Amino acid sequence: MLEPLAHVGRDPATGGYVRDAWSPADLELRGWFAGEARRRGLDLREDRNGNLWGWWGDPSPRRPGVVTGSHLDSVRQGGAYDGPLGVVSAFAALDLLRARGVTPAVPLGVACFTDEEGARFGVPCMGSRLLTGLLDPERALALKDDDGDTLADVMTRAGRRPHEAGRDDETLAMIGTFVELHVEQGRGLVTEGRPVGVAGAIWPHGRWRFDFRGRADHAGTTRLADRDDPMLPFARMVLAARELAARHGVVATVGKLRVSPGNANAIPGHVSAWLDARGADESAVRALVADLTAGAAADVREESWTPVVDFDAALRDRLARAAGGDTPAPILATGAGHDAGILATAGVPSAMVFVRNPTGVSHSPDEHAEQADCEAGVVALADVLEDLCR
Repeated sequence: MLEPLAHVGRDPATGGYVRDAWSPADLELRGWFAGEARRRGLDLREDRNGNLWGWWGDPSPRRPGVVTGSHLDSVRQGGAYDGPLGVVSAFAALDLLRARGVTPAVPLGVACFTDEEGARFGVPCMGSRLLTGLLDPERALALKDDDGDTLADVMTRAGRRPHEAGRDDETLAMIGTFVELHVEQGRGLVTEGRPVGVAGAIWPHGRWRFDFRGRADHAGTTRLADRDDPMLPFARMVLAARELAARHGVVATVGKLRVSPGNANAIPGHVSAWLDARGADESAVRALVADLTAGAAADVREESWTPVVDFDAALRDRLARAAGGDTPAPILATGAGHDAGILATAGVPSAMVFVRNPTGVSHSPDEHAEQADCEAGVVALADVLEDLCR
């Protein structure tokens, strides 16, 4: 089932995927999701924030359903499994339940969340944050992409009604439990020697924008002593981030940079850089950012923050038993954010199933999962859903 998606948004030069939210590639993937839902006779719905839902049964606030799924957008030059594996596995698990003759006692839904990666507008888990009210819709709609288009602009062009975006209590009331399957973004299951695991917690994590301002000038005629080059304090910030991360026991990454005016023969006048910081201890992450901000000659703005997510222990353990066969599946912490974490933060009982990644590489064209492990993930997910839908 992943094969029909293999060409969508793929860069032939690198093998990586570029599937920005609301881009032509994303819209093609949304069309694929709709087709798969209709092919299975599911009731296809799109909420006010562009999240897609395919329902087997009719959920209501009095009879909420069990939902599984993930997302189809990608980081730029990302891999084939991050997001799509969870959506494809959701449909495959539903097929397996039907093949077993299972009729769920509660409605069963397959979800596709919009803009989980935040590659286009800088805020991850946009669809689930808007759905749950954890992101102010006015702020979200005003966010701009690299071309200067706002989220409101691109939603309007895609035929949606951005003025309706925001917390959606009607949709939330339909979700009794959410289980997200995802390729593991690390090597925990390799160490455990198991194909499938269960998430115990998601580390706290955030993104900060640093703006360094200087004076644009000629690269050849301006003396070193006369320069106001913002690349120099930016470079010091990157080195300091690495040193402070080691000191505080967290991880810090500067993976996005915008230089203006961007000429090879000109001193830049403005540098914008984005810091991603994560760790098991929220206070340590905050301390890193505070220390870095204090020493940086920049304007700093927090663009997103997600506190630590401890998944419901009873639901987590139930999943570990259901997904583990004779031996409960291993329980793993992760430094990667997910829509399941946003729903859990908003009070929706949520959990995650991980599928082994043999190299641990993710957010890269080298991201991979073996066919046998993917199939084991589908079986585990079907077992979990059957248990939850009794």
